[in-house]
Formats: sequence, C-alpha cells, structure tokens
Amino acid sequence: MADVARAEDVEAIVAAALAGRGRLDVLVNNAGMGRPAALGDITASDATTMWTTNVLGPVLLTQAALPHLCAGAGGSIVNVSSTFGSKPAPRISLYGATKAALEQLTRSWALELAGHGVRVNAVAPGPTASEALVAMGLSADEIARLEAHEHAAVPLGRRGRPEDVAPWIRALADPTRWVTGQVVGVDGGYLIA
Repeated sequence: MADVARAEDVEAIVAAALAGRGRLDVLVNNAGMGRPAALGDITASDATTMWTTNVLGPVLLTQAALPHLCAGAGGSIVNVSSTFGSKPAPRISLYGATKAALEQLTRSWALELAGHGVRVNAVAPGPTASEALVAMGLSADEIARLEAHEHAAVPLGRRGRPEDVAPWIRALADPTRWVTGQVVGVDGGYLIA
C-alpha cells in the first residue's frame, strides 16, 4: 500500500506504472479520505490527513507523473472529486473543501498544461456504493441511515455504483477527446436536488 502524500511513495507509484508499459499516458488521482465531524469536533489530525490525502497527494503524484505525461502524444489527468466539492452539507465541511480545492486544481492545471498536450478533467461522483463510509469510521447503523437518506435524496432514486462512474473516467482519459478543465457530475442529479 502507498501513501500519495509521501514523496517516496509517489515516486514508487510512478515507477511501477512505467515498469508495466514503459510509458505513462493517463493519471487518475483517486485516493481520498474523509472523516465526518461538526466544525467544533474536527481534529487537527483528521484535518491534516484529509488535506494531505485529498489535495497534496494529487499535487505530488501529478508532479511526479508530469514529465511522462508530457513526453507522449497527449497525456490525460482525471481527478476524482465529489458532489460535495460543490454541494454544502453539515459535518463534511472539510472534506467538501478538499474536493473543491481539487476541482480548482483541475481547472488551473488544464490551463497550465494545455500547451504541453496534457488534458486535465475531474469526475465528481455523488453517493456511490463503496467501502468509503466504513473507512470514514461510521457505524453500521449510521451507514444504514445515511444510505437511506441518500437513496431518497437522489432524483434518479438510487445510490450510484462504481460501474456508473468508471465509464466517465475512461471517457475523460481518452486521448482523442477535446475536453479539458471540466468537472463532470456523475451523481444521479444529487447536486441539483
């Protein structure tokens, strides 16, 4: 397992990717973490871990991958954000702020790297079935209540599945696309609800 917020791990990740094919065309910044807490309960440790994983990690990994992405015929970076990068909600203000920062990095990097033939986009999934809620430290009861709430709040009537999100990541990674600087919501309408 690697930590995207540690420079030595980032170098190992890029080296492993290069070892497989000898080149690097696509980078997906998908590592992330969250810890729900009211403003008065956010710990310095959780704040530091969220910022280093969700913001610094993509910066470090993108810096390490950039020479390889620029060397090809047009690299692509896809950042994985969240609906909460745009949608405010109680108890996840810091998580949402890290995802908003990632979306700003997406747009800024798109401008900065366009001249190098590197496109930068993001996918912002809504509530999606994964192990994320368990990793956030929520109890089984808290997860059940949250999932029921999200199910009712999503206009398309269900939580997302990984197979709802993956095609958008693949499409944005496709080097033949003429898209950069975009944040694509894949959320069943949750952002607008």
